[in-house]
Amino acid sequence: MSDKLTNMTVRAFTGVLFVTIMVTCFFQPVAMVFLFALITCLSLWEYSGLVNNIEDVTINRFISTVAGVYLFLAISAINSGFVQTNAVFMPYLLTIIYLFVSELYTKNKNAIHDLSYTMLGQMYVALPLSMINVLAFRTATDGNIHFYYLLPLSIFIFLWTSDTGAYCVGSLFGKHKLFPRISPAKSWEGSIGGGVLVLVAAFLVSLLDQNHGNLSGLNTLQWLGLGLVVTVFGTWGDLVESLIKRTLGIKDSGTILPGHGGMLDRFDSSLLAIPASAVYIYTIQTLV
Repeated sequence: MSDKLTNMTVRAFTGVLFVTIMVTCFFQPVAMVFLFALITCLSLWEYSGLVNNIEDVTINRFISTVAGVYLFLAISAINSGFVQTNAVFMPYLLTIIYLFVSELYTKNKNAIHDLSYTMLGQMYVALPLSMINVLAFRTATDGNIHFYYLLPLSIFIFLWTSDTGAYCVGSLFGKHKLFPRISPAKSWEGSIGGGVLVLVAAFLVSLLDQNHGNLSGLNTLQWLGLGLVVTVFGTWGDLVESLIKRTLGIKDSGTILPGHGGMLDRFDSSLLAIPASAVYIYTIQTLV
């Protein structure tokens, strides 16, 4: 009993600390960029360690992680207006070229596996996390770029709300499995309940946005749409990471967050929700 209580206490403390750090980072652009660059670094390092445990797979853990972090910083620099030239991406491209060419000299057993898993890390971890910059830095009607905390923060508010609603409703009423092959605990009832709760949260966020001068450019209906996008793609993101862990035969991606597993366990939903949100926002603003 004491061990269970201790684990619950550790989990609760880690959760509160995690949410506090995540929320406060969005109020300063430098803090957000620093924290998400660190998240990208830790997530890629964790991912690389996992795939290197696969038989006949050996990827360059250090260079892959450096490349992903640089991609994040380059996209941040472009979107924030810190640099105005696409030449900032050239070092990243050179790094990718190096990773391909170096495979000629490593004498690893299966080069295709190595290269595939290397690029999967860039596409699955680095690029999606980099899209937080697309949400955070907005170009106003005057042509100036502004940092707006509410859009990137809302993604995590919606994800946390969806998780909470899905857990509570699923625990009480869950009967129909959502995806039993991958995640037996998830139910349709829980997912729908989480989605409804997210719509309430999205409505409240839209009111806050209006009080801040509507810097997001979204009206209430579009905010509700964003909430649904985050809910659907966040759920898929969770399932994708579960599929990866099942394939690798592991329960948690790591142990860096006591009581919560690894970095990929914590950010699995956001790895699809963030890029999907960026696509959604740019699509509706282009059409309108």
